[in-house]
Amino acid sequence: MRPFHVLAFGALVLPLSAFAADPHSYAQPDQVRVTHLDLDLKIDFPHKQLDGQATLQLDWKDAKAPSLVLDTRDLKIASIEGIDAAGKASALKYVLAPRDKELGSKLTIATPQHPAQVRIVYTTVPAASGLQWLDPEQTADKKLPFMFSQSESIHARSWVPLQDSPAVRFTYTAHVTAPKDVRVVMSAINDAKHPLNGDYSFNQPHPIPSYLLAIGAGDIAAKETGPRSAVYAEPSVVGKAAKEFEDTEKLIETAEKLYGPYAWGRYDLLVLPPSFPFGGMENPNMTFATPTLLVGDKSLVSVISHELAHSWSGNLVTSAAWRDIWLNEGFTTYVQGRITEAVYGKTLADEEALISARGLQKTIKDMPENAQRLAPKPGIGADDSISEVPYDKGSWFLRTLEQRFGRDTFDTYLKGYFAHFAFQSIHTEQMLDYLKANLIDKYPGKMSWDEVQAWVYQPGIPKDAPLPDSPRFDAIDKQRAAFLGGSLAADKLDAKGWNTQEWMYFLDGLPDVTPLDKVKQIDAAWHLTGTPNAEIGMRWYSHAIAAGDKDVWPAAAEHMTRIGRLYLTMPLYKAFAKTPEGLAYAEQVYAKAKAGYHPMTQEAVQAVFAKANKNSK
Repeated sequence: MRPFHVLAFGALVLPLSAFAADPHSYAQPDQVRVTHLDLDLKIDFPHKQLDGQATLQLDWKDAKAPSLVLDTRDLKIASIEGIDAAGKASALKYVLAPRDKELGSKLTIATPQHPAQVRIVYTTVPAASGLQWLDPEQTADKKLPFMFSQSESIHARSWVPLQDSPAVRFTYTAHVTAPKDVRVVMSAINDAKHPLNGDYSFNQPHPIPSYLLAIGAGDIAAKETGPRSAVYAEPSVVGKAAKEFEDTEKLIETAEKLYGPYAWGRYDLLVLPPSFPFGGMENPNMTFATPTLLVGDKSLVSVISHELAHSWSGNLVTSAAWRDIWLNEGFTTYVQGRITEAVYGKTLADEEALISARGLQKTIKDMPENAQRLAPKPGIGADDSISEVPYDKGSWFLRTLEQRFGRDTFDTYLKGYFAHFAFQSIHTEQMLDYLKANLIDKYPGKMSWDEVQAWVYQPGIPKDAPLPDSPRFDAIDKQRAAFLGGSLAADKLDAKGWNTQEWMYFLDGLPDVTPLDKVKQIDAAWHLTGTPNAEIGMRWYSHAIAAGDKDVWPAAAEHMTRIGRLYLTMPLYKAFAKTPEGLAYAEQVYAKAKAGYHPMTQEAVQAVFAKANKNSK
């Protein structure tokens, strides 16, 4: 491990107005801000709960502030006490408000003496929205139980009482006890050689927002992949994962050449059980990743490029509210493309950019107008703010800036942007002010301010938005058209050399309801049913189900049961739900798969069923 280093960045002191009320948090950071969290947790697998003690270091902004207001969701509070500067503790009165469906329960703690710290003793509930508890049989190796967190967007409050807003950044330390043989990891520096003794301590010296607070525990082995990186996974998975992610150090070095030193010391990866609801989560120092990336050919490693890129855009420079999440995801998707291009070639990077752009073009027209904006008006929920728009429209905007100003100029601008706002949470308007001064006005005649504002504040995609060229995709377009038109047989498709992205593009371009005979021909020639590649499988099964091919139903059910990642599972549930017979089958599949799904996945599936059943009446 290389020595940990702290980078000297130009600091920007933000006014209190920058911490305007977050509609998705009860916190009042203009009155008092949490600056440090000290956690003491006991992992109780039999009861599926964390027994916690959270000590919050406070910075009082308002001398007249009567209370500390925190975010919680379904926490059982045992006691709260204030600790003065001398270390003396005294009990504090508090009120836990009724539960709001989205925001949870407002915790108001009377603090007339403005203590230096507040300590809260609490326990979580088994159904905590930010935690998933897995029995041994739900894991790969089936030996020990497993637990992991998913705090984004506003789910940290379900396992720690805090100011759960991306506008509030804090450092943290943690002491965690667990059964012996269970390894615990957190979004901090982890030690791959730590003995499995059930006693772990962690330190995150850089201020992070609450959604990056993360913990995982289970039968976890570790294998080094570089001087500052390792893969953590269940013992039967760790070798395969280390091979798939063996380029991690190369990815880090590539990003550093583009955008400046990696600020976090180590970059490790935890490959979770299949129930993890996302492709990856950029928790500092320890990216959480889905096992669906392990296809054996590194074709989906761009997800790791994406999570690594968050070390600059998202973790280093953070959106101050969920309305501004494109500052995280749009910038990160752009940086991901640059890393992918440098390490794996321009062809792959362009193909991935085209897949996302074409997908957005197809879906954005069906979105509510406000959801089509990079910076939407009020009214969108925190979880709902994370759609294709911040990712794909945001990165498309940045690729447009690169094209207009030239890559060298734009790289210089972006590197300066990351350094200027390092370890801060900012709003869209702060980013735009910096953009105007350091790019638009500095190089006049390249792009008008009206064009910039249209990208950010208007719905849809500008008509002149540039797309990369892809001769291979052009050839696939012609072959797909010939196949659908009847002049090219399925077995004559030039698909033997297609990579994952090219199969994705071919399938994405099929009609929403492809004729059943065409679906049968593709499967007979290329045997897509049963594919181990989940990206291809999701697309294939969705088309086959829509076409009415019941022969794929068992394989689709296996896919849905094995994978809890929302992106790869929900399209199949939606495809099944379009017919009464398919809906009934999907409900049977869900009954078997539910226990292995994350609470977010359960909620999403149940919403599909509720809508389908309502429409059938």
